[in-house]
Amino acid sequence: MNTSTTTEHTDVIQIPYPQELYRFDTAAKGISGGFPAVTEADIEYFHRHGYLVINDAFSTTEVEEALAGMTHLMDGKCPDFRAIQFEPKLVKQKDEMESEERRKAIRKVFNYVDHEPRMNAMAIHSGLLGVLEQIMGDTPELFQDMALLKPPRHGSEKPWHQDCAYFNLPEGTTVVGVWIALDEATPENGCMHIIPGSHIEGPMIHFKRRDWQICDTDVPVARDTMVPLKPGGCLFWHGLTHHGSPVNQSDQGRRALQLHYKPESAVEITTQERMDVYGSEGKDVDC
Repeated sequence: MNTSTTTEHTDVIQIPYPQELYRFDTAAKGISGGFPAVTEADIEYFHRHGYLVINDAFSTTEVEEALAGMTHLMDGKCPDFRAIQFEPKLVKQKDEMESEERRKAIRKVFNYVDHEPRMNAMAIHSGLLGVLEQIMGDTPELFQDMALLKPPRHGSEKPWHQDCAYFNLPEGTTVVGVWIALDEATPENGCMHIIPGSHIEGPMIHFKRRDWQICDTDVPVARDTMVPLKPGGCLFWHGLTHHGSPVNQSDQGRRALQLHYKPESAVEITTQERMDVYGSEGKDVDC
């Protein structure tokens, strides 16, 4: 796995955000029947709208296995694994917590595919890779893996952004993000929100505010579309599609896997070349 193209992974700063940044009146529709149900029309839908939802991509057994693997890592059962990030507001109390409480304080588990085969099984699933190959027209290469958690009442916002703003890959590379629900993702517990069609509108300047993000005033919120998912549901989105997720306002935790793939033929660029496109420095603009 190649992680050399990932940069700028900043912690979300706990600053209140305008509530009108997220709308809750429109939800994405998905297809059912798992990966085999994906047609050429669905691939065209992805390229036109910047996303595709498969409601039942993974089985209950596959979800349970992935959750067991995640718990194994969170509980420190793999001595060589340290890639765990806690919610900023809870990090000081983590050493005093019991196992179950400690798990609920974790925000992110990352770089796990070489440590936990039960989680890696989803990343290398033949059906998933087949859909990615159809989207890219090339062999997909995994280059980032994360488990993202929104603890009950504490799970923080991930501001609106484009994933390509984080990766040292040439403009025009078809980067695809994959988000797999392990718990039910709902409007109340912080499901993903996307702006359909925004990938066609090109790169956006990003600013370091609450995170490395699109300026709040530049988000076309009127087009905000929620992506609620049942466990095993899967969202594919283009690396230029605007997306984010609000805070968890419920008593229900939200756990998911997030994977990023690039075409095998993609080359790397420098951080400066990426910042010339996505960074605010030197562009005489402000947020």
